[in-house]
Amino acid sequence: MYGPNHQQGHSSRLNGAAGGRGMPQMMYNTFVQSQGTHQHHTHPQHHQNLQQDHTSHSATPSSISHSGFSAGLGPNVSPFTPSSHQNGTGASSRGAQSQQQYTEHWNEQLKAFKAAEQAHQTMAEQHQQHYYARTKAAENKGIGPLTSTNANESVDGELEDRGRPVNFDKALDRQDWLMLDMSGQGLKNVSPPLFNEYQFLTEVYLSSNQLTSLPPAIGQLRSLRLLDVSHNQLTHLPPELGMCTPLRQLLLFNNLIRDIPDELGALHFLELLGIQGNPLDSEVKAKIMEEGTKEFINYLKENAPVPNPPAPRLPITIQEDVGSDKERIRVMSWNTLCDKYASSTLYGYTPASALSWEYRRASIMQEFHERDPDVLCLQETAMDAFDNFFNPELAKKGYRGVFYPKTRVKHMTGKDQQAVDGCSIFYKSDKYILLDKQLVDFRQTAINRPDMKSADDVFNRVMPKDTIAVYCFFESRFTGNRFIVVNAHLCWESFLPDVKAVQTGILMELVTKQAERYTRRPPIPIEEKQLNKSAVEDSQAEDFPEPLASQEYRSNTDIPLLVCGDYNSMSDSSVYELLEKGRIPPDHPDLKGHSYGNFTRDGIEHPFSLRNSYAHLFGTPDELTFTNYTPTFSGVLDYIWYTTNTLDLIELLGPPDAEYLKRVPGFPNYHFPADHIHIMGEFIFKSKKEKKTPGDQKGRIDQCQKEDHELLAARYYSTVPRIDFGL
Repeated sequence: MYGPNHQQGHSSRLNGAAGGRGMPQMMYNTFVQSQGTHQHHTHPQHHQNLQQDHTSHSATPSSISHSGFSAGLGPNVSPFTPSSHQNGTGASSRGAQSQQQYTEHWNEQLKAFKAAEQAHQTMAEQHQQHYYARTKAAENKGIGPLTSTNANESVDGELEDRGRPVNFDKALDRQDWLMLDMSGQGLKNVSPPLFNEYQFLTEVYLSSNQLTSLPPAIGQLRSLRLLDVSHNQLTHLPPELGMCTPLRQLLLFNNLIRDIPDELGALHFLELLGIQGNPLDSEVKAKIMEEGTKEFINYLKENAPVPNPPAPRLPITIQEDVGSDKERIRVMSWNTLCDKYASSTLYGYTPASALSWEYRRASIMQEFHERDPDVLCLQETAMDAFDNFFNPELAKKGYRGVFYPKTRVKHMTGKDQQAVDGCSIFYKSDKYILLDKQLVDFRQTAINRPDMKSADDVFNRVMPKDTIAVYCFFESRFTGNRFIVVNAHLCWESFLPDVKAVQTGILMELVTKQAERYTRRPPIPIEEKQLNKSAVEDSQAEDFPEPLASQEYRSNTDIPLLVCGDYNSMSDSSVYELLEKGRIPPDHPDLKGHSYGNFTRDGIEHPFSLRNSYAHLFGTPDELTFTNYTPTFSGVLDYIWYTTNTLDLIELLGPPDAEYLKRVPGFPNYHFPADHIHIMGEFIFKSKKEKKTPGDQKGRIDQCQKEDHELLAARYYSTVPRIDFGL
């Protein structure tokens, strides 16, 4: 065990260069000469932080030639020349440029192989185990831990701000070592604690041992960037190795491996797959020799067969024996991943065919048909996707939709406008009537509040974020029940918890005020609730009962409320606390040190009695542990909250198949078309408690007094001796 002083979740630079740690000193020096770094720009509005430090190895110093490696190589090694191409196609059939690229890829392979050979010789002949720990001691000396957690700090040479969250444990103890060297120990097996307890490891050296296999549990090392298992007796690789998506180097030199699992196609960051000295299939070896690691991994990803689907997500009953007289409503919430964010840069582990909008939208629509929700709350709906796909396709199933784009749309034109995403709510028009719809523009509302106009934090932190919320007021055609549905998408940045709290506070404040107005909304005439024959088929219309009068509500908290959306906040956040408890104090850690007018002077609150639907599953085997699932993040960000005084939850959609996830590094894929999963709950409307008028109250009192007199009289007369008058 060794490594520099280090804080979990960040990587430091060695000798002023990124990505050098984990290689032997002699290998590192030659490696850096040919290193060229390029960064992929990702969309700032999406939430997955992929720590990318792609490096290209297309340049090799001209002073290095094949003959330079001919001496001292192992018995399985021979310098590559075009004439020895194993698939029979040499450089004669290719241009000079292809030949140069072809040999450069193999030169990189041979350099790494030579370094591995020298390390093995040192450990096998000189009996100096832990070769890599020894050679890296000088590099690591004097390097201290990173103390800053500022989101703008460089991570692996790039900014953390990428548009996707990463797992971050606030209470995590400082971790000062991230590398483990168990090379040259004669190991035949690896102990399970390595994978169960040391998931923070970034580099693992198991070379020059006697391992015949790697356990599937190695897939738990989700931070691994270098794995060296050279000079062992491995005959195969576990498919679970594809879970280690951050891998940059996978060194397999001098083993007995004959094929590479398709699952390794998910290792889209892999720069060097060391295969020399293995009896690989000739076509596989030739492809790596000719096109290099990157192209080979991409080939695996794109040509792998579609895996078997997971077991279906099952409904979970929360309440049984629900009366048939109760009105039910099924609500779904889903961040469906806007097409412009679904790039190979952000989702390099996903095959292009599974990432295409044509495939994903068909899969999304299939989920809608199978789940058959009454109300759909969608986030990241692009304007053109709403107009040209969701709205017309869902209209065929009797849905109508409400859509608002993010506020940036005001500053765009043409095709740029069509690509802007926002929030949409779809509802079954044969069941519900839309009474009102409202857009919540967080930044415009904030800047127009008298108490926030002069707050610097509003300008610097809230104003740059243009995420929105939408809410609708509905009435059931046949029962007259009225209810509000909220659909929100908050900003994603983990370093802006105060902004998320302010956005939620603004949302709930507006809903509270508007719900008060909704209590004075006049009833709808019965004839207007009747379905037109054009709206449904005649056979369906006969099944619907006669509409009832519109329900009336005394106060805003009497109106049933469903709060849905992607809140980009976990259960330990101020957003969650505010929604669950109805209030957060002004000195809450997420607000402390900021100025947001009344919110930071008096706190933020709302009057509704809300509960997270999936809280019913906490602590059970069916607990939902994530709604967003990527290699760098897995957690619950999406919610369906409901008012407990007006609604009862009776059923939830369960979590994805746990066994299936053991070989899936992240979504989207062929079976999950977005990086978020959909959540769904079925509710019933509680019966309203009738309000007593003063006259009714007096009548009730008189009735009770009469019953009391009768009871007292009965008791009295039961104690009086019975007299027979002889009549």
